[in-house]
Amino acid sequence: MNRFLPRALMAPAVAALFLWMIVPLAMTIYFSLIRFNLMQPEVRGFAGLGNFEYFVTDPSFMTAVVNTVVLLASVIAITVAGGIAVALLVDAPFPGRSLVRLLLIAPFFVMPTVNALLWKHMMMNPIYGVLAQVWQFFGLQRVDWLTDLPLFSIILMVAWQWLPFATLIFITSLQSMNREQLEAATMDGANYLQKLRFMVIPHLGRSIAVVIMIEMIFLMSVFAEIFTTTGGGPGDASTNVAFLIFKQALLNFDAGVASAGALFAVLLANVAAVFLIRMIGKNLD
Repeated sequence: MNRFLPRALMAPAVAALFLWMIVPLAMTIYFSLIRFNLMQPEVRGFAGLGNFEYFVTDPSFMTAVVNTVVLLASVIAITVAGGIAVALLVDAPFPGRSLVRLLLIAPFFVMPTVNALLWKHMMMNPIYGVLAQVWQFFGLQRVDWLTDLPLFSIILMVAWQWLPFATLIFITSLQSMNREQLEAATMDGANYLQKLRFMVIPHLGRSIAVVIMIEMIFLMSVFAEIFTTTGGGPGDASTNVAFLIFKQALLNFDAGVASAGALFAVLLANVAAVFLIRMIGKNLD
């Protein structure tokens, strides 16, 4: 009885969570196996793996996959390296540290669409943008970022928004570090780089893994920045898998192919996450 009651109380929540996860997945699998165009909802038929074949043979498919991998790797590298650097800077006590930490976290709460508009009009506009004015000040030719460097521009936007998240995680981890060990290492003659390599980075190992896992999940679905700024272009230069799925679903109105693409994105995210976490785990052991 003592064991049955807690399980009975948890059962409704577990069942609701199960349905919330399984039902959408089951519907996605179902739609990925049938021919279903939103413009002709009455016309349906079994497609088998035809939708998957159509999605992976799309001329934009390989470009979207490469762009997705580059986007993920670049943003994760920037946020992890930058997050550790910023966390180390604000970890030491100084006047106004609380205010600085608050300002560092603020960009993470900006909505992706607002973030994209801010960078598009305030920072990257080739005529009146901040970066254009800086370029002009140093006598350099202005850059049309969203046209000449579309994918790099998206990476900057997304990294700017996710850097505070990584910084917050690393600051929290640094606060739990044993200061006596650092002082002992200093007394034994260890310099700053040695302490950073052999003590601080290993201590941040689990935090790095957490940042990578969470960012991997959310960065696979980067969409608002692309839709608001480049529209996936020029051509397919900034199209990722999420935006390619959008084009199939809402521009071509093909729910079957879009569902097949969604399942491919889930598979890609899981494979990439497992690979990265294992690689990092080996390096930190």
